[in-house]
Amino acid sequence: MAFVITSPCINEKSGECVEVCPVDCIEEGKDMFYIDPDICIDCGACEAVCPVEAIYMEDEVPEEEEKFIGLNAKFFEEG
Repeated sequence: MAFVITSPCINEKSGECVEVCPVDCIEEGKDMFYIDPDICIDCGACEAVCPVEAIYMEDEVPEEEEKFIGLNAKFFEEG
């Protein structure tokens, strides 16, 4: 199970998550960052440093943010 970046990241893109990720699974999209679920090792480093609290473990994503689980995966499918 991977971490997921949600709506608070939109147009924020602080980037602390990218800097601390030990496996480089976070990529920048047009409006926000995305975590590659196939590479994420669930270490939680990104979640701990996110200044806007946009990152959640996939099974802990708030109901109103659940669409970001699919958007995150789709970002990497379209590559």
